[in-house]
Amino acid sequence: MTNIGDTTSAGVARPEPTRRRLVGWGAAGASLAFGGAIFGSPLWRVAIAQAKPYKIGSVHSLTGPGAPVGKTALIGVQMAVDRINNAGGINGRKIELVVEDDETKPDVGRRKVEKLLVEDQIDAQVGGEISSICLACMPVYDDHQVVNMIGVCLDTTITTSKCNRYSFRPYDYAPAQAVAFAPYLVGKLGKKWHIIYADYAWGQSTRDAYAEQIKKNGGDVVGGTGIPIGTADMTPFLSKISGEFDGLFGIFFGADGVTLGNQAFDLGLTKKYKWAGDGAMCESTNLPGLGHKIDGFTGINRYVPVMDAPLDTPYHKAFFEEAVARLKKMDPSGPLPDRYVQSNYEAVNALKLGIEKSGFQGRDDTPKLIAALEGLEMKEGPDFPQGDKTLRKEDHQAFVREFIYEVKDGGYHIKDVVPKEKTIVPPACTFSA
Repeated sequence: MTNIGDTTSAGVARPEPTRRRLVGWGAAGASLAFGGAIFGSPLWRVAIAQAKPYKIGSVHSLTGPGAPVGKTALIGVQMAVDRINNAGGINGRKIELVVEDDETKPDVGRRKVEKLLVEDQIDAQVGGEISSICLACMPVYDDHQVVNMIGVCLDTTITTSKCNRYSFRPYDYAPAQAVAFAPYLVGKLGKKWHIIYADYAWGQSTRDAYAEQIKKNGGDVVGGTGIPIGTADMTPFLSKISGEFDGLFGIFFGADGVTLGNQAFDLGLTKKYKWAGDGAMCESTNLPGLGHKIDGFTGINRYVPVMDAPLDTPYHKAFFEEAVARLKKMDPSGPLPDRYVQSNYEAVNALKLGIEKSGFQGRDDTPKLIAALEGLEMKEGPDFPQGDKTLRKEDHQAFVREFIYEVKDGGYHIKDVVPKEKTIVPPACTFSA
């Protein structure tokens, strides 16, 4: 476990003045209590709450197969927390960040969440990048009635069939991306597609979303190949792909995205067919491992690390420069920020807005915090450099602007920008009573 109060840009904890402030309140409070003025009143409880930091838990895959994305996701959280604390906190209260490693294992993740909720008594949680772990942990937040602001997990069911009142996804998901991307796929790249996907919750739900939208736009999915995550040699799966169709659509992330991109190229598949897929295939942190073999790939993502319009803003520039500096400390090769950094940074800021709007003081105010987050409008600026977004009340799902791009000469070239209003799909969530 790591406790992070007000950290420096290098992630080193500064001395936390909160204890002295609390002692100060204790002295004043004793006088008030014995005088019978406000002891036990709501005003007293607010005074006590304001004397201590908000305690925010943050669970990430810092070891195991998910570590490459977990570590960059945590950087996004730390960037936002440091920025908030350096500006004086939220409503005058700093954030104390309590970090746990789920080891890329659902059972470990669930135990770590229980520890945060029971032993650490966190006020809320921001984080999570592996869908199977997010799904395993969501019921725990529900049981303890604590807000869970998910950082990256993309499994569709998180905000559909398995939604709950305490979990929020303040970024996009596969159905929205598929609605945004399918017209381009079918209209400009090809009618017939074969989908290659990571064979677990996220890959399967993303496959289904794209298959539906490709068909709705007049195309067809002629086949699919599921490959277990962590497969080092994908050639036995890829060598079986053949036939008359237009394009291959890849749904992988992290090291598996690099493996697929390289091996599909080596087998000649990406020369024979159009090559497209989910943006996780070639996040900026993957580009060094893919090299020229990913050139020609067309993808979609909520965030790309370029300064082309409409991302040529002072907000994005400031976010980009700080993220680059922090990532270089983690990896001397100097990877560019990816959506794992961006969405966790913005998830913390979404929680901040909800706390400010609701007057949230602690767990007893969780219903007020939920009400403030439902329907939350987030505007482009220092807190949300990616752009405007809406956190829908009915399913706690956000809708954001999407970028369609092509990779060429090791960089991203934006081909189209899809406004958030054109990514919206109907809610498919029924909250339990």
